[in-house]
Amino acid sequence: MPRHKYKKTKIKPDKIYNSHEIAKLISYLMIDGQKAVAEKIVYNAFDEIKKQGEDPIRVLHQAIDNTSPQFEVKPRRLGGASYLVPIEVRRDRRLFLALNWIIAAAKSRTNKEYHSFSKKLLAEITEAAKNQGQAVAKKQATEKLAETNKAFSHLKW
Repeated sequence: MPRHKYKKTKIKPDKIYNSHEIAKLISYLMIDGQKAVAEKIVYNAFDEIKKQGEDPIRVLHQAIDNTSPQFEVKPRRLGGASYLVPIEVRRDRRLFLALNWIIAAAKSRTNKEYHSFSKKLLAEITEAAKNQGQAVAKKQATEKLAETNKAFSHLKW
């Protein structure tokens, strides 16, 4: 338990699309404080989505909806045994998990098919919007684990 209540920092929307989700995606993608590089990667991927004739914000929202889990499990120790207790995921954690799973799935793609990370990110976002890809598989595995441990749901804190 934290000793003090902390003030949640307000995140500013991104410059081009004025979206909080895109700003979060850029922040999660950023490495060593190089925000300009992360912005360039995300905006290049969104330009490719525009060239395909689709709305990038709508595609990203669809990808987030398809990859954000409703339930996850947390271990709870009780009487020497550890149980995986399913809990409902908060809205801000749901966004965090979805974006991080999309980024991790894009990083795990091979370089043979794609030459830049923006193309990997583009492919993962479009697949997630179509309810396919590694990030959606991760969501399904998480929810399946929560479903199998539903018997321990009475052990919530």
